[in-house]
Amino acid sequence: MKTHLKNLLKGVSAVFFTAISFSSCLKENKSATVPPVAMVTFVQASPDEPVIDFYLDNNKIPAGPISYGNNIDYFQAYIGKRTAYFYNTGTTTKIFSDTVTFNQNFAYSLFLANKPSSPELVVLNDSISKPDAGHASIRFINLSPDAPSVDLVAKAGSVMVANKSYKGHSSFLPIAGDKNYTLEVHRAGTNTVLATLPGLKLNSGFVYTVWFHGLATPANANDGLAVDILTNAYYY
Repeated sequence: MKTHLKNLLKGVSAVFFTAISFSSCLKENKSATVPPVAMVTFVQASPDEPVIDFYLDNNKIPAGPISYGNNIDYFQAYIGKRTAYFYNTGTTTKIFSDTVTFNQNFAYSLFLANKPSSPELVVLNDSISKPDAGHASIRFINLSPDAPSVDLVAKAGSVMVANKSYKGHSSFLPIAGDKNYTLEVHRAGTNTVLATLPGLKLNSGFVYTVWFHGLATPANANDGLAVDILTNAYYY
């Protein structure tokens, strides 16, 4: 079974087993030694943070300046204990740093989260597997530091993920694919809608992460509660 990690590299595909192992469709130099790597994606989920540059140890991730609400698709990272650094873009002014350990042939999602006064790094292991035929997979994480616990709900449907407080998340869950959805984030156990993601088509064979972010008491309108989705992988 084959999958593409979204926009990883042109022509690069991956094969997923219990752990995730990676292979390339590009022409290979069989004599070359390939260093052990993990796959890493990053989301800037810290509201009101200035535009940032992201480094792992001394290596700048070549994604350009990253603003709140944006993400970097999967890239290869050397394994072992690494230090993630975040700087005001184009400067040596450090916003935050933290350590993270990557294991060979595994995939990870990193989120810069919380308010600028207390940033933190949230790390998820991406145990991605192929959805069943006719289905997609969807995961939910609450990254709003001051919102109440929340539910993820398919409008006019049932609760998909229940009662997740800040940094709480689900596993990847099956959902019928090739259908349109309106996803809502509710105050847990109520019908109070905090954020909506309308007109969303979830494709069969795709693996998604839905992330709730922003502030219940924002300093400006751009930092209010919101919900977004990113594609982790797709199978063909």
